[in-house]
Amino acid sequence: MANSKYEYVKSFEVEDKLMPSTWIVVRIDGRHFHQFSDEHEFEKPNDKQALELMNSCAEALLEEFKDVVFAYGVSDEYSFLFKKTSEFYQRRASKIVSILVSFFSSLYVMKWKTFFPLKELKTIPCFDARAICYPSTKIVRDYFSWRQVDCHINNQYNTCFWMLIKSGKTKREAQDILKGTQTPEKNEILFQLGINYNELPAMFRKGSCVFRDKVEEIVKYNQDGDPVKRLRTKVGTVHRDIIGDTFWREHPEILSD
Repeated sequence: MANSKYEYVKSFEVEDKLMPSTWIVVRIDGRHFHQFSDEHEFEKPNDKQALELMNSCAEALLEEFKDVVFAYGVSDEYSFLFKKTSEFYQRRASKIVSILVSFFSSLYVMKWKTFFPLKELKTIPCFDARAICYPSTKIVRDYFSWRQVDCHINNQYNTCFWMLIKSGKTKREAQDILKGTQTPEKNEILFQLGINYNELPAMFRKGSCVFRDKVEEIVKYNQDGDPVKRLRTKVGTVHRDIIGDTFWREHPEILSD
C-alpha cells in the first residue's frame, strides 16, 4: 500500500516492548467475578464446574500458543508463563496482553455450555490482564509460590466462612468468628463442622497447573490384539504443590532456558 500524507499518525504509537531475555508472566483476572458467580449461582465456597471451565480455557490457550510453557490458575485467575527466549509479537506488551485476554475470554464464552448445559450465560464474563517480566527462574518460582500460598489462604478462609454460613451463622457472625484466626484455628473450626481441610479436593487447596507433558497413548492394536503405545506430548492439568522442589525436578523442561 502506498504511503499517504496521513501516515504520520503512526509516529504517536508508543514503543512498549518488554525487557529481552526475561520470563514473561501474563496474569488474567476476572472482573467483578464475585457478582458474576452470584448471578450464575456458583456453588460456595468452590464450584468444581466453574474451575474446570477455567482449566479447559487455559489448556486450549497452551494448545494455541506454543511460547506459553506453563500456567497456574485459582478461582477466576490464571497466570501464563512465556519462555525467556520468546519473541511472541516481538515482545510488545500491548499485543501480548490483548491477544491472551481476548482469546481466553472468547474461550470462556464458547465453552460455557459444555460445563453449564442447564445454565444460561446471563452477563458477559470480563477479564483484565497485565504482563510482568522476571529476570530469573528463582523469581519465577517465587511468583508461582506466592500465587499458591494465596490460593491456600483464600480457600481456607472461604471454606470456613461458607461452612459457618451453612451451619446457620449470619455473614457478620462468620466474619467475627474468623477475624484474626490463623491456619490451625481455621482447621479446628472446620474440624468442628465435620470437615478435614486436608481431605478437600487438591484443586481447591492447591490450584491448577497446566503444562505440556509426555504421556503414553495407545496408537493402534497389533494383529494379536495387543495395544501399541507411543509417547506423545499433550497439554494437561494437575493439582500439585509447586512451592517445593519436587514438581520442578520432575518437569525441568518448563523452566529450561
